[in-house]
Amino acid sequence: MNSFDILVAFGGGVFGAAVGALAAFEFVGILVIVMAIVQIITGAPSEFILFPFGFFGPHTGGFAAGVAATAYAAKKGMLSSGRDITAGLSGLGAYDVLLIGGIFGVLGYAIAWGLNQIPAFAPGYAWTDTVALTVVISGMVVRLAFGKTGLLGKPELGIRHCYPPQDKCWMPYHSRIPQLSVLGVGIGLMAGYLGHKFGGDGALLAFGLSAFSLIFLHFNTQVPVSHHIALPAALAAMFSQSLIWAAIVGLLCALLGEFVSRVFLVHGDTHIDPPAMTIAIMTTLVNLLAMLGFFTLLPLL
Repeated sequence: MNSFDILVAFGGGVFGAAVGALAAFEFVGILVIVMAIVQIITGAPSEFILFPFGFFGPHTGGFAAGVAATAYAAKKGMLSSGRDITAGLSGLGAYDVLLIGGIFGVLGYAIAWGLNQIPAFAPGYAWTDTVALTVVISGMVVRLAFGKTGLLGKPELGIRHCYPPQDKCWMPYHSRIPQLSVLGVGIGLMAGYLGHKFGGDGALLAFGLSAFSLIFLHFNTQVPVSHHIALPAALAAMFSQSLIWAAIVGLLCALLGEFVSRVFLVHGDTHIDPPAMTIAIMTTLVNLLAMLGFFTLLPLL
């Protein structure tokens, strides 16, 4: 990490805040799609990965910076909700909001750099997804800095923490176990094919497709939030060469994402990202099991 990196991360953070957290993440999605397809076609890795997973990754300008700027704007009374990650903040006409985005772009880059110094379980088996974990850490810093509800949030009177009414859930239309289960298995199978067929590039493509699909939320189309299902499921298929393991991991990811949303997000006043937390946890689990030979001991179709 050097001054050049810091400047680029700051600029990406400003841009991410200006367009809004969700829109910035969708840009990450399309960049990853293009990169993954090129790498699949050419068979050669590219240094371009340093942009959508580095300088302008979800942990920097590609999401987390917008989350921070949104929370700051709400604290200053410029937005009604610190969780409105769809808001494009350039329209507020407030330079300090954009500067917060730049600062958190740099902070995210620095946190990820530090996490990347921790050794992997073994070559090819990262100890976690450091980008996703950085998104979580950044979101928690934002909650403590700009929020009032604490890390776990404060449920409204009469609402149990992990059992909110459906309309209070993170994504109400896929907040119940039957719907989550079908989505988890189905998306796990689709992403699993990409991981099985194309390896790491296929896993990136699965993530990119799911991330970019969120663009339809801007048009009030009720698409599922699924990148936390797709990426770990594709990794599981890559390591196990099994679509069934991909489906199982996809199911677990869908359920875990909903659970952590109820613990950290739905009762809070800023955004702590359930998909990022799920990806961090499940990447650790999948990589650890793969390194220990679990998928070899229990082969499935």
